[in-house]
Amino acid sequence: MKKLALIIILLILVIAAGWAASFTWKNFRGVGPALLEPPEDITKVINTTSLPAQTGMPASPAGGPLKLPPRFSIEIFAKDLPGARVMRLDSFGNMWVSRTSKGAVSLLEIGKESGAVRHQEDVFKNLRNPHGLAFDPDFPFALYIAEEHQIRRIGTYSEDPGQTILELPSGGGHFTRTLGFGPDKKLYISVGSSCNVCREANPWRATILRHDLQEGKTEVFAKGLRNAVFFAWHPVTKKLWATEMGRDLLGDNLPPDEINIVEDPSTNSEQAGNFGWPTCYGKNIHDTAFDKKTYIRNPCMEPFEKDSYINIPAHSAPLGLAFFPQEARLPDGQGWPKEFHDDLLVAYHGSWNRDEPTGYKIVRIRLDSQGNYESTDSAGSPQVEDFITGWLTPEGALGRPVDILIQTNRVIYISDDKAGVIYKMTYAAE
Repeated sequence: MKKLALIIILLILVIAAGWAASFTWKNFRGVGPALLEPPEDITKVINTTSLPAQTGMPASPAGGPLKLPPRFSIEIFAKDLPGARVMRLDSFGNMWVSRTSKGAVSLLEIGKESGAVRHQEDVFKNLRNPHGLAFDPDFPFALYIAEEHQIRRIGTYSEDPGQTILELPSGGGHFTRTLGFGPDKKLYISVGSSCNVCREANPWRATILRHDLQEGKTEVFAKGLRNAVFFAWHPVTKKLWATEMGRDLLGDNLPPDEINIVEDPSTNSEQAGNFGWPTCYGKNIHDTAFDKKTYIRNPCMEPFEKDSYINIPAHSAPLGLAFFPQEARLPDGQGWPKEFHDDLLVAYHGSWNRDEPTGYKIVRIRLDSQGNYESTDSAGSPQVEDFITGWLTPEGALGRPVDILIQTNRVIYISDDKAGVIYKMTYAAE
C-alpha cells in the first residue's frame, strides 16, 4: 500500500513537473525576445546596409539583418543610447532623445555638412520616466519634457532651471506620457491607464489631454484609451491619429491593438473622443470578460463609444506613427516620390505576452490624401504591408522599434530602446 502511494505521488510530481516545464517554456518563448539581451549587437552586423539590387547600384557586403523595401538603405545613426524612445529635432537640426528607462534626455549634436552625430550627452538626468518631448512652435528653444508625474518647460542651450507646467496623475500601470503641439498650438498629452483593465478613479487616466498654455486650462480631449502611447496629426485633414494598446489576458489574438482617429469634441459631438475602454475594444466589441452588466442595447456603439479606425494584430504593441509628407514642390525631386505621399508608417514594438511572438517591425499602411484606405477583403481590412522586418530572429530580438521621424529629404529616423540606437534610413533616387 505504501509502495502504491509512493508511485502515485511520484507520478503526480512527474506530471506537475512536466506541466510546469511546458508552462515555463510556453511563456518564456513568448516573453524572451522582449526581455532577454539581443542575440547579437546590431551595431556590428547592420553595416551601412545594402541597397537592394533593384536600384542598379552596388550593394555593400552582407547587408545586415534588416529587410528593407527597394531603393532604401539603413545605417546606425547613433548608438550607446539604451532606452531611446521619443526623438525631436530642434531649430539647429540637433536631435533630442528621451531615454525613459535611464531617466535621461540626451542631446545629439549633428554636423550640418556631414549629417552625422559629432557629439552626444545626457543633458537632463535623474528624471522620473521621461518620455514625451515637444518644442513650442512659438518659442523654438522651449523644450517640454513629460515625466510620469509632470510636464516641465526648459530653455535649451541655457542655464534655465525650468518650471513645472502641469502635474499629471501617476503611480501604477502605464507611466509613459507623450507630448505634441497640435495645429491649434495647444499641448496634447497622452496618459495611460493605471491598470490592465479597470474603472479609473482619476478622470485623466486612460486619456489624451489638451492643455491651453495661454489660459492654463486642461481638458480631456479623448477618453477610453487604455494606453495611446504615440499620436500624430494627419498632414491634410489635421485630425489626430493615435496608436492604442489593447488589454491583456484575453488570449493570443484578442483584443486587437488599434489606430484611432480622434475628432475634436468641440466641433463634433460630446462623445467624439470616447473609445470605449474598459467596456469595449476594436470595432465596437463588448468586453464581457470584464463588463458583466446587462444592457438594453449594445453599449459599444455610437454615440456611446467610437470604434477603432484600423485594427492591428493583438499584442503587436504599436508605438510611433508618422505620415509621409507631400513635398512635390521641392526642387530637383528632393521630396518623397508620389507613391509614398500620405502613407502611414507604424512601429510595432513587439509582444511580450503572446505564445508566438509578433510585431518587432515597421509596417506601411497605404492611404489617400484624406486618410482613407482601400479594403483588401470582405471585412474591410486596410492594406498593411511590412516595411522593415528582421529584428525578430529565432534566437531572440535584435531590437524593438519605437519612434519614427520622416524627413522631407528622403530620410527616416527610427529609435530602438532595446538595442539602444537610432537608425537612419535613406531613399535613393533613380
